[in-house]
Amino acid sequence: MVFHGFNAEHLYPVPRLTVASQASCSQVKRETVDPKTCSPKEFLEMFIFPVLLPGMASLLHQAKKEKCFERKRTKFIACDFLTEWLYNQNPKRIGEPFTEFFSIPFVEEWLKLHPRPAIPLSLLLTESEAALYIQSFWRAYLVRCDPEIQELRQWQKKLREDKHIRQRVKIFWAKQEQKVKCKMEDEEEAAAKTPQP
Repeated sequence: MVFHGFNAEHLYPVPRLTVASQASCSQVKRETVDPKTCSPKEFLEMFIFPVLLPGMASLLHQAKKEKCFERKRTKFIACDFLTEWLYNQNPKRIGEPFTEFFSIPFVEEWLKLHPRPAIPLSLLLTESEAALYIQSFWRAYLVRCDPEIQELRQWQKKLREDKHIRQRVKIFWAKQEQKVKCKMEDEEEAAAKTPQP
């Protein structure tokens, strides 16, 4: 039900502040606030939120690119993205190259002790790759349903059973291995008979 003329700001008024004045005010407050002695609210507002909120905004943009809002399951792991973003945006790392999530030292250590299960192939494939897999499976199924193909497959199965193809293949490879073994022994004997300089 839609209420015409209703505005949410009537219930929850939002103060109109400009971004520039907010940033300069927080810079001034940050210099005057001691992180060790300030209240938890001040600590969050002065030290945590200025770093975390841009990371959360970046996280939402990436989640939209990965189509997380359109599907139930995706390969995108929000905690991994945020960890990577915060690690690379750390002021202590200015000038250092970008580090991927699995190359972050503390992540490598954690994953050695707590390995993750593999991500299912269904989440790793793009839509076009998944479509190719499904289409090829479907085409193969339709071909196998063809009565002539079924007759051919039955004939091949019977031939394998009647002619003992598997046993013949085993015998063939045993003979081949025996030939190779004899050839190697002959070469070793020939090398042993020739005088060494």
